[in-house]
Amino acid sequence: MSDHLRTALNLAAHGVPPLPLRAGKVPFGNCRACKGNACGGRPNMKNAGPCECASVCHGWAAATTDPRVLTSPTWASAWREAAAVAYHPGGAGLTVVDLDDAAAIAWARETLPTTRTVPTTRGEHWIYRGAMQSANAVRPGVDIKSSMQYARWLGPGIGATAPLPDPVRALIVKAPSPIPRAITVPALAGGGECRHRTPAYLERGICMAEQRITEARSAVHTTVYRTFLAVLSAHGRCGCLTDTHITRLFAAAQAKGESARHCTDAWTNARTALGM
Repeated sequence: MSDHLRTALNLAAHGVPPLPLRAGKVPFGNCRACKGNACGGRPNMKNAGPCECASVCHGWAAATTDPRVLTSPTWASAWREAAAVAYHPGGAGLTVVDLDDAAAIAWARETLPTTRTVPTTRGEHWIYRGAMQSANAVRPGVDIKSSMQYARWLGPGIGATAPLPDPVRALIVKAPSPIPRAITVPALAGGGECRHRTPAYLERGICMAEQRITEARSAVHTTVYRTFLAVLSAHGRCGCLTDTHITRLFAAAQAKGESARHCTDAWTNARTALGM
């Protein structure tokens, strides 16, 4: 049994789901059946369907506490080639604040409550009890590794593991990006009245768009884009959309988990598709 597999089994026994890393501290690539996520992905991956693959596939989602999987023949070659062991913090109910340099460590010592600390090559991992959304570059030299992310196992560290504090959760809350400016186009030929300026007509269209986004149960990215496309197609060429209308659409999308950047990108792409 390799040292990496022995470490992985020890982690699994303590409820921490491990996975092997190859050279470069990256997960092993998917097998042929899962290449390009053709299989639909793991059940616990966002917007992905079931996958019964027993190989070391799908990055962080391969992490498991099942010793039968960890010691299976399909994982054996991965452990033989592994350069390191990683784990899924969110799967263990943990959050890792990855501090990449001395400046980031100094900031953490001034800002965050003391917790279990693990030295890294260039900085430290501060580990808290509680899972949250992962995010990179939340501030200079600081990444958050928890749900849907992996962290390299570098030992148990020192100190007691403190509860996840609000200042760490607040690191991923960003101010919304500016709302796109209302669309303006030349007046209709012949001075005709724009039917979209009828309050009830426009309000019904915006309400229907908000409802479509809110009721999305999967493929949220696609739903948001197609909804924006439909709104712009119906109401975007006469100048009737205002910042208030667009803000409502962005708010509905962000309530479904879309970032402000994704909203802006979807809006811009929809305008481009319509030649606006």
